[in-house]
Amino acid sequence: MQTAKQKLQYVRKNWQLYLFFLMPALLLTIIFKYIPMSGVLIAFEDYNVIDGVFGSEWVGLEYFQRFLSSPDFMNYLMNTLKLSIYGLLWGFPVPIILALLLNRIRKAGIRKKIQLLIYAPNFISVIVLCGMIRMFLSPVGPINQVLGIDTNWMTMPESFRTIYIASGIWQTAGWASIMYTAALSNASKDLEEAAIVDGANILQQIWYVELPAIKNIIVIQFILQAGNIMSIGFEKAFALQTDMNLPASEILSTYVYRIGLLNGDYGYSTAVGLFNSIINVILLIAVNWIVKKLNDGEGL
Repeated sequence: MQTAKQKLQYVRKNWQLYLFFLMPALLLTIIFKYIPMSGVLIAFEDYNVIDGVFGSEWVGLEYFQRFLSSPDFMNYLMNTLKLSIYGLLWGFPVPIILALLLNRIRKAGIRKKIQLLIYAPNFISVIVLCGMIRMFLSPVGPINQVLGIDTNWMTMPESFRTIYIASGIWQTAGWASIMYTAALSNASKDLEEAAIVDGANILQQIWYVELPAIKNIIVIQFILQAGNIMSIGFEKAFALQTDMNLPASEILSTYVYRIGLLNGDYGYSTAVGLFNSIINVILLIAVNWIVKKLNDGEGL
């Protein structure tokens, strides 16, 4: 077996080969991830298309002050946080529960059929999903027909978050359970058999044998999802918006679209987007630090 020093020597000797294979990925990352970062300067400029990014007048933190002092700032921020936090609290445990339940099914044929059913919604596009939601929840849709009412759910601000989060869980929970299902395959069978011999019930087997096997995956996923609390997808929120549910459905990403692309206020919309990204980074670092403190120093 090669030592770390021998592996390093091999890489140095054949560095051209590694560079050849890494070059496409590096070029794509640089072109589409790092070079566009120069556009962040627009957040500090009175951007003019003719003058360009480097020729527009510098305004400093004017747009940030304008956004933070806006009467709608807290509304948009709270809408974003509520959708994200409630989605995390309700949605994060579901894939874990699904994986644990699938692991209890011993017949491979039945398990595969169930996995097919719960994985399938992930391959439905967001726009198609939103169309299905609008159809099912319309005044003449099947939901209202079953309940015997004619409520237009999509116009009710108090229903928007429930619709958004529930549909998101239905679509993504099955696919998200794949990682936990794979991690459970590495759980010690000997330990599980010993627990059964000792008289452990199903809940005790899950708590003492299966959950420890996926603990690290749970921690990593929680940190990543908590760090993306402010990164709600624009498409779904926008596709489910109506004029009547705007008090609950207008979030930062849809606000950036409306101000930047529809109103043409590029500098202000870039400032709002940058504010969103900064909050995300702060949350990611904070959650990682908290998890390290609670998890014996283990985090990202």
